[in-house]
Amino acid sequence: MRTTAEDDDLMVNSDKTIFTLPVRVYYQDTDAGGVVYHSTYLDFMERARYEWLRELGFDIHSLIQTHKVIFMIRSLNIEYFKPALLDDLLQVAVQPTELGRCRITLSQHMLRGEVTVASATVHAVCVGADSLKPVSVPAPLRHKLGKLS
Repeated sequence: MRTTAEDDDLMVNSDKTIFTLPVRVYYQDTDAGGVVYHSTYLDFMERARYEWLRELGFDIHSLIQTHKVIFMIRSLNIEYFKPALLDDLLQVAVQPTELGRCRITLSQHMLRGEVTVASATVHAVCVGADSLKPVSVPAPLRHKLGKLS
């Protein structure tokens, strides 16, 4: 699902789009207290990034086979604001905020209704699928992303 960025809490420009993936919290995602385990938030965000690329027309197989690239996470900074709980329905948002020759920065937010549960800044590097060395983001993907500040 795509939505135009209008939520001031997300601190985004209205001319950009945000991809949102609904994620239900299952028992396997929680600790003994029924709270989502801290590393599981990263799994949810990874899933949203994967589906975001798929919606843009770049599933993992086309990136590897057609474009001969993969994206590797260079750094990730996450902040936890409120606990996500068993059976919560979360909205995990992905928004590209910066695009370099071989890197992309993404802003990710996890919401339960209107409440921000967690947010992260993700820096990914485009690397050759065989060499694992930095390469340019494929032109078709760059075109889909448009101009980013």
